[in-house]
Amino acid sequence: MSTYAPLPVAFKSGKGAYLTDTNGKDYLDAVAGVAVCSLGHAHPRIAEALAEQARTLIHTSNLYQIPHQIELGERLCALASMDKVFFSNSGAEANEAAVKLARLYGKKQGVEKPNIIVASGSFHGRTLATLSATGSRKVQAGFSPLVSGFVRVDYNDIEAIKKIAEINSDVVAILVEPVQGEGGVIVPDKGYLSQIRQICDDNNWLMMLDEIQTGMGRTGKMFAFQHEENARPDVMTLAKALGNGVPIGACLAAGKAAEVFSPGTHGSTFGGNPLTTRAALTVLDVFESTNVVADAAEMGCYLLEQFQAELRGLEGVVAVRGKGMMIGIELSKSCGDLVKLALEKQLLINVTADKTVRLLPPLIINKEQANTIVTTLVELIKAFLKG
Repeated sequence: MSTYAPLPVAFKSGKGAYLTDTNGKDYLDAVAGVAVCSLGHAHPRIAEALAEQARTLIHTSNLYQIPHQIELGERLCALASMDKVFFSNSGAEANEAAVKLARLYGKKQGVEKPNIIVASGSFHGRTLATLSATGSRKVQAGFSPLVSGFVRVDYNDIEAIKKIAEINSDVVAILVEPVQGEGGVIVPDKGYLSQIRQICDDNNWLMMLDEIQTGMGRTGKMFAFQHEENARPDVMTLAKALGNGVPIGACLAAGKAAEVFSPGTHGSTFGGNPLTTRAALTVLDVFESTNVVADAAEMGCYLLEQFQAELRGLEGVVAVRGKGMMIGIELSKSCGDLVKLALEKQLLINVTADKTVRLLPPLIINKEQANTIVTTLVELIKAFLKG
């Protein structure tokens, strides 16, 4: 079906931060499958684990215990200071689980029509509930009637959340991204998450963080909420980099939120199967045996500083912002054409929110590769703005 408009290139292989097309040409990947292949392409340890697991056992269903799933759940919960986890096949499904969990939590609190606060400019998925939660008219267009039960506030506006708390007694949870990715790499003020935590505590709401794009080291911490003290959520969703390309999602819960689901209230045929959980376990092994998160924090700062220095004062550049290895360069005009121009220079980039160049390179890039990204893109942006 015509749900995509793919670029005129196809890749046959990849290694580290590079992809090779069907004509043998190499491209430096600054998108990483939209923040998925954070450990690079064709990582040897992950490839070997997948091959070995495929030869052993791929699927049994959740009618039975799955040892890899149990181990992965325990390790993720330990890393995030959470208590329980539900495994799905994607980020949208993980968020769908979070929405269902919040509604069931509200029902158990005696709230007949539970509402969830969400933010403008957000992106939470393309299932009917998650696109309803998403703050994008473009994503929602044509799919009304949308799922009700979402109350929208401006992102990074604590006072707006406080006002909702005063007038809406049906709110049971708030769902936000620690950094908005699809919205244009929007980094909130310091303390935003910890203030949300306090508001949720004061009102008996669930604090739910969509870390599908920000999680797994992308922002320079294992999870983005760890940049702040007292910001641990009640519910956190993961996907993307968790499997380094193998489809897996997770909805983690802590405390009162961890006890909401019971047998029969949610499920998945493929979720948490032996193959995907083995892949995610190997991803964690690589993270824990290397300095990838610390390196991502350092390289992310370097990239941000280089772009800010090169583009400072340039007419047409609205802002250069980022956190870790999430970099956004907002221009004053639509810049989708930069994607094809970069492709011609054998650099893969992305444009989101119409006017923002978004960079999500593998966390394992070195300084030489970072410099190539900066040099190539700065040259393209300057030429584009003059044109």
